[in-house]
Amino acid sequence: MGNRAGGRCTGPKCIAIVGPFASGKTTLLEAILARTGTIPRQNPVSSGNTVSDHSPEAKAHGMSVEASVASIDFMGDSLTFIDCPGSVEFAFEAEPVLAACDIAVVVAEADEKKIPALQLIMRKLDDLGVPRILFLNKIDKTAAGVRDTLKMLQPASVAPLLLRQIPLRKDGQTVGSIDLALERAYIWREFAESEIAEIPGDDKAREIEARFSMLETLADHDDLLMEQLLEEQEPPRDEVFDDLAADLRDGSVIPVMIGTAEKGNGVLRLLKAIRHDAPDAAMTRKRLGLADSNTVVAQVMKTIHTAHGGKLSVSRILSGTVADGSELWLSNGETAKVSGIYRMLGKDQSKVASAAAGDTVALGKLDAVATGQTLTSAKGGMPPLVSLEPPQPVYAFSLRSRERKDEVKMSAAIQRLAEEDPSLTLHHNQDSGETVLSGHGEMHLRVTVERLEGKNQISVEVRPPAVPYRETIRKAATQRGRHKKQSGGHGQFGDVVLDIKPLPRGSGFEFTDTITGGVVPKQYIQSVETGVRDFLKSGPLGFPVVDVAVNLSDGSYHSVDSSDMAFQMAARLGMKEGMAQCSPILLEPVMKVEIATPSDATAKVTALVPQRRGQILGYDARPGWPGWDVVEATMPQSEIGDLIIELRSATAGAASYRASFDHMAELSGRLADAVLNESGKAA
Repeated sequence: MGNRAGGRCTGPKCIAIVGPFASGKTTLLEAILARTGTIPRQNPVSSGNTVSDHSPEAKAHGMSVEASVASIDFMGDSLTFIDCPGSVEFAFEAEPVLAACDIAVVVAEADEKKIPALQLIMRKLDDLGVPRILFLNKIDKTAAGVRDTLKMLQPASVAPLLLRQIPLRKDGQTVGSIDLALERAYIWREFAESEIAEIPGDDKAREIEARFSMLETLADHDDLLMEQLLEEQEPPRDEVFDDLAADLRDGSVIPVMIGTAEKGNGVLRLLKAIRHDAPDAAMTRKRLGLADSNTVVAQVMKTIHTAHGGKLSVSRILSGTVADGSELWLSNGETAKVSGIYRMLGKDQSKVASAAAGDTVALGKLDAVATGQTLTSAKGGMPPLVSLEPPQPVYAFSLRSRERKDEVKMSAAIQRLAEEDPSLTLHHNQDSGETVLSGHGEMHLRVTVERLEGKNQISVEVRPPAVPYRETIRKAATQRGRHKKQSGGHGQFGDVVLDIKPLPRGSGFEFTDTITGGVVPKQYIQSVETGVRDFLKSGPLGFPVVDVAVNLSDGSYHSVDSSDMAFQMAARLGMKEGMAQCSPILLEPVMKVEIATPSDATAKVTALVPQRRGQILGYDARPGWPGWDVVEATMPQSEIGDLIIELRSATAGAASYRASFDHMAELSGRLADAVLNESGKAA
């Protein structure tokens, strides 16, 4: 096959840093910034002074809660790194970033518990076709051999993990690395450039074996290299580098580099590999199906609302050149004018005159532009290059401002937060009157509330959202409703006889009439139905009534005093007295739940379901996901509120679920009493 796309790709590059929670992503970026002289020194995450975790919420919780952008200069090239959160609750932050970046650096460690989380990340990269390098972090604390570690991590990746470096050890301690492509040893120095050394004699055999294994994998995609290995010829070093670059770019392999970000070890070799091997904007355009041209095309990766600078749209310029004042078109045919172009370094911005293809910059004050949109200088706009679909929310609470005067302000503030984080969902519950905020976990929503209160100075109350209970009846009754009132002038008169009976579950509501002889004039039959429907909004137990049929069978009227309102009142009175005789019962919504879980936690998950009054319907292997299962169950909605917390606790943060309404089921006994007591109704 020969070399396919070897050689160095030039121009600015965009690199996403991803990986499981607490794997060292922010530490790696801090080490990169220090090593390139972008910042004077490397700060530990615990200090609260890293470039990435600059927000009050990140500092308070000691974790990344949003994607953070940092552009650097390295050996004459512009590289933009975007540090993405590792927590599954903030995982959606990475999706618009990954869509338009050139390459991802996946930070991982030798921790078997984190393999499912690593698999989730690798799967997303596969879906988007993003090339990646795996940086095996904390190598100085890894007791297992590096090849054993790769065997442990390999199930997380479809493409083979390819060792490009092996540890250099002395007296049981990792003191450096051996580069298998360069055949050179590097002695690490803390927070400083490594010292180049000859490969020690004791390690030479280990290096030869590991290098041959690397070349064998590369030869799977290069016939010439395969011939050279079979004939025991040493391949030229440049060809080896070209093969490494080509296989990385087309996703055939995932090169693995090692280091300890906390000490700045292995960082420079990683940077040089990115500079030489990573794809550039031209290759990313091809991946996204975008033709080469001088037309401006920019993909919006993140939205930021700053305190003083207004709205910033962090964008990857895929082609063309954007200048301050440029007019860009959205896909819906609207236009937006760029007001300021900024290079980002965490929370800091520096203004630049323009941005060319490959640059990642923040475009100022594009008020109509949202994360994930594609902007272009082509008149009329173009279809979005990517489709962002946030996963179904798994956690929610109702939200209200403590001060009535803040209600409008709160609504506007939440709107801005949802622009910054498209995975948030806000809706108004018509039944309960609640404003319900939904997201991807307790911490996700807690951080949202902290931003709401901190950035916007709005004090809010949160509580679990109301469960949409309903009520129905067990038996039938016939009841007369009579409304008569005389208070001078025209009086009020309405008289109805209502037959009330239960319907099968899920039937809803039916209204009929069997009036004969005009005892209730036609113009008032609609009024009776209106009165009945009005009563059913809150039945004897205080909840909307379902699965009930009401028939208007008899009644009477007064030629002067009868009216629309009088018959509505008569119907409500008839329903109030009649429903009490029909043995009203409480219904609760039951959901169909599909839980995706690593197979080694399936037993825990299936044990958890009945503890929440759920019923297991079955479980099977998750299609296309080796080592995962899908558990299907039904579960009352009232039991699902904090289900995700327990699921993630049982699966090292990896499990997720989807829920959809299945049916209403009768609720009785102490559970029903508790619901009725809470709603203020006696059981």
